[in-house]
Amino acid sequence: MKILHSVHPDDFKTYGTDKIRERFLLSDLKQNGQANFVYTHYDRMVAGLIKPDGKTISLETDNALKSEYFLERREIGIINVGGEGKINADGKSYTLNKLDCLYIGKGVKQVDFSGAKADASPIFFILSNPAHASYPTMLMKHDDSLKAVLGSQTTANQRTLCKYIHKDGIKSCQLVMGLTLLHEGSVWNTMPPHTHERRMEVYFYFDVPEGHMVFHYMGHPQETRHLVMGNHQAVVSPPWSIHSGSGTANYGFIWGMAGENMEFTDMDAAGITELR
Repeated sequence: MKILHSVHPDDFKTYGTDKIRERFLLSDLKQNGQANFVYTHYDRMVAGLIKPDGKTISLETDNALKSEYFLERREIGIINVGGEGKINADGKSYTLNKLDCLYIGKGVKQVDFSGAKADASPIFFILSNPAHASYPTMLMKHDDSLKAVLGSQTTANQRTLCKYIHKDGIKSCQLVMGLTLLHEGSVWNTMPPHTHERRMEVYFYFDVPEGHMVFHYMGHPQETRHLVMGNHQAVVSPPWSIHSGSGTANYGFIWGMAGENMEFTDMDAAGITELR
């Protein structure tokens, strides 16, 4: 499991493009028929991707975790962005269609991932963080998620935000997770941007059309940097950094947070005219 260490914001100011990509971009998660995970020192969040591609893949522990099994001291959130998939958690089976979410709590020992159709593999994006209590495994279908339409066409940021794991949804210890779908003709997400010193965040971009890219902006609001990202790539956002993006076409992205609290609105806004 690759390990990402924390970066001080003063050090970040000296980074060039290659160093920013090395320290924050998770670019090679998707590989057919295997699981790939990255362990971050931002609130001990683990991010990963599993594409079964006709196989059954088990969630295995890693030397970085120093645990008997992956969820011995952790919880996990999973959102499928591919074809129909199956997840078996300690003998109970769950079916996830595209954009469905499954939460699995601390203490579940055996977790297996597979697909339902050979020609349409599921693509499971996964976030996991330390847990102090055991909450029950719960599946939430996309249609049942709490939704809000934000932005407008006139500012090219009309989008539907869908909450799955949050204070008033699926219960967890500290994981908050959902996704946002940009409407046709809109390209901006999370604008105006914000930071939140009490939580870190991960963005995973999906449904980015072939031949298109997303410009992801990060850094202090008064001194921003950017990463150019493709489909099925993720980026780690430190508490001191904004996290906002604009694509060359509309797309979707999964967002997940861990840290001090579960208040979705706990953020420090940065005005558009403050950005530099």
